[in-house]
Amino acid sequence: MSLQPSLNSELYKAITLMLVAALGFSLMNILIRWTAGDLHPFQIAFFRNLFGLVFMLPWLIKNGYRSFKTERLKLFFIRAILGLISMLCYFWGISVLPLAKAVALSFTVPLFVTIGAALVLKEDVHFRRWIAVIVGFVGTLIILRPSVDGDLFASLVVVGSSVTMAASVLIIKSLSRTENTNVIVMYMVLLMTPLSLPVAITVWQWPSLEIWVWVILMGFVGSFAHLMFTHSLKMSEVTVVMPFDFARLPFIIVLAWVVFDQSVDRWTILGAIIVFSSGVYIARREALLNKKRALLAKLPEG
Repeated sequence: MSLQPSLNSELYKAITLMLVAALGFSLMNILIRWTAGDLHPFQIAFFRNLFGLVFMLPWLIKNGYRSFKTERLKLFFIRAILGLISMLCYFWGISVLPLAKAVALSFTVPLFVTIGAALVLKEDVHFRRWIAVIVGFVGTLIILRPSVDGDLFASLVVVGSSVTMAASVLIIKSLSRTENTNVIVMYMVLLMTPLSLPVAITVWQWPSLEIWVWVILMGFVGSFAHLMFTHSLKMSEVTVVMPFDFARLPFIIVLAWVVFDQSVDRWTILGAIIVFSSGVYIARREALLNKKRALLAKLPEG
């Protein structure tokens, strides 16, 4: 009798954390767009990493350098480079595209993860997951509408950010087999901060006092949202909480309308729903397969 309320409580907490994360990421996107009027997106990306690292410093100090020993440093570097490319592309896309469209296109990441898992990791991807990928790309084409909008190049840059992010996710899947989750997150900010500095220097200009406030807030909000997202996934199954990540779209639609007077067309919303639905289905199939593998691994041999 006492177990069920406890399970429900954990589920509600996980859903709440995912919604908080979605709101946090949406606010970060608004701050990126707001500061892009004064700073280049590449410089904004550096500040996002720098102040994200500052936000994580207490955890780093508490655990000490010994907790970061690893024999897979090369793979961490590759992941950081891919993550930085993805961030630079996405931040630039946010600075020029309607925010709702950029966010909708970011939902394509699971589609590219599935393709990468099949082609690179040689995972067995069954027919229904391939159908979900195809349906997802139909939704992507609805969002892009190259014959209607004049922002095809910027849209493709955001899709490119999803491709590199998918590659980063595949590396994280490999790292997670041997490395602690917190170590993976910390190496991300530790490596991406210095890697993003040379790129930022090429377009550097000193922010005003007001912009300093916004970029510091952006770094903290982004890291906080990332932590809430990670904790939500730890507390419940991916297939249960991931649908609530879609709240990023209504959040960004409202915020973009209030702050920038941006509207969103019905085709972007329709395409986003299709893309996200296919992504949720892929996540569900992945979770079911992982459960099946775990059960088979527990069976006695012979």
